[in-house]
Amino acid sequence: MLRRSLSRASPLLSNGLLQTLPLPFAPSTRSLRSLSSHTTPQTLNPSPSQEEESHENLRDSSRPTVSVSIDRSGLHNSPEHSHNPSSDSELVKHLKSIIKILLVIARALERRGHRHGEAVFRQSRKKDREEKEQKKERRCKSRDVEFEFRGGPISVAEYMEEVLTNPHSGFYINQDVFGAGGDFITSPEVSQMFGEMIGVWTMCLWEQMGQPEEVNLIELGPGRGTLMADLLRGSSKFVNFKKTLHIHMVECSPTLQKLQYSALKCVDEAVNEDGSTKRTISMLSGSPVSWHSTLEQVPLGTPTIIIAHEFYDALPIHQFQKSSRGWCEKMVDVSEDSLNFRFVLSPMPTPATLLYLRKRCQWASAEEVAKLDHIEVCPKAMELTHQIAKRISSDGGGALIIDYGKNGIISDSLQAIQKHKFVNILDNPGSADLSAYVDFASIRHSAKEVSEHISVHGPITQSQFLGYLGINFRVEALLQNSTEEQAESLKTGYWQLVGDGEAPFWEGPNEQTPIGMGNRYLAMAIVNKKQGVPVPFE
Repeated sequence: MLRRSLSRASPLLSNGLLQTLPLPFAPSTRSLRSLSSHTTPQTLNPSPSQEEESHENLRDSSRPTVSVSIDRSGLHNSPEHSHNPSSDSELVKHLKSIIKILLVIARALERRGHRHGEAVFRQSRKKDREEKEQKKERRCKSRDVEFEFRGGPISVAEYMEEVLTNPHSGFYINQDVFGAGGDFITSPEVSQMFGEMIGVWTMCLWEQMGQPEEVNLIELGPGRGTLMADLLRGSSKFVNFKKTLHIHMVECSPTLQKLQYSALKCVDEAVNEDGSTKRTISMLSGSPVSWHSTLEQVPLGTPTIIIAHEFYDALPIHQFQKSSRGWCEKMVDVSEDSLNFRFVLSPMPTPATLLYLRKRCQWASAEEVAKLDHIEVCPKAMELTHQIAKRISSDGGGALIIDYGKNGIISDSLQAIQKHKFVNILDNPGSADLSAYVDFASIRHSAKEVSEHISVHGPITQSQFLGYLGINFRVEALLQNSTEEQAESLKTGYWQLVGDGEAPFWEGPNEQTPIGMGNRYLAMAIVNKKQGVPVPFE
């Protein structure tokens, strides 16, 4: 496998790729995004006063109903899971307002003689692709009054989406959160070699695609633009490849879009004589660059290469916990005094339990599910994978997904990171990054269920992926022309990308010991079957 992979990659290396690039100093701060949370699973016990119910068979393929009742008396909160926000920011006020609406309606109904209003959750069937999951309609009916509301305890998925991408106060929206001065460090920020190896993979796939004259090169969640910049620099000598590219950056943060514009050395040039129409060009490759809020906005009809590095881990997840009543969804609520956020369990199956958890369990064995008390499911990951697979099936090309996760059901992995340290998930919403392990098995099933014209390969470890592409040869070539300080930086970055655990050669401060992410991060490829097996998944 290694020999076949290098036979494809070696011409790219021997023809001058990556030989004259500058050597930026890689940060030695550990990448906390690659560490698992040290907190214990947050298990909530259902209220003992709640009547026990036998849980539904999650592997039953019959169509579930989506009509359930909201009973706040059945929600239970453990004291250790209450967290005081330091101050009520705009985002905190917004979250509390969402949750409080249900309480107001419940009290209004009670005054009309109804202790509990009937809640009907309806999944939107509109084809508006811009509509977000938390905007699904909920309807509360009373005799002669109908209330439309969006409130009450919210799912962990809705909490994550608000915290990370709220247009006014979301974590990713108005700040630079990457690098040593941010909240976490990603692989492209560790060393230029990561983006260079992704460039090798991209060019190998382009050759397998038959070297099309036009290619949409799409990156999902490009961060500062470091990966794409290193990819374009590394491939700059391959004129036939770079002239085919139209770069599409899928990024919802205006702040990060500006950083990406700068990283790619972009300029705006006039398309017509009067200058009324302009386009953005990257001076690193001469390629046009476009920005989009979602993948759906990228035009169809052109062969496509998609890169999703540490993108899936930030997609909102639903959390479920096994109880005496069966599987219940973990929700986020506010305490009676409205000062704290807390986790609670739904009193009965929610629509997410009936729709998403059941679907995920159908992809697993009964033995695997029986061993678990907690399960995380990411519907947004399923939806995104559907879009990727359909696009690749119709237009040709492939997608590379690299993230930390496992090849199976994820149990309890949600974590919050602020300034390179783990913090409580419910503390100061919007001030910390929230992420969860990626379920690569779910990605595989999601891709295969929408098209028979694609194939899924992997996952393999990041260490295997980069090693097969030739990162060992690359670091050796760079070390030959480096200063002592540059050599130390190269060795540190190399270990963080392919190593496992603490670097054995480190002699600096313990708190700065490089931590390898080579085995914790996994790589998976989705490609059009016409192109064969991609490097290095043979």
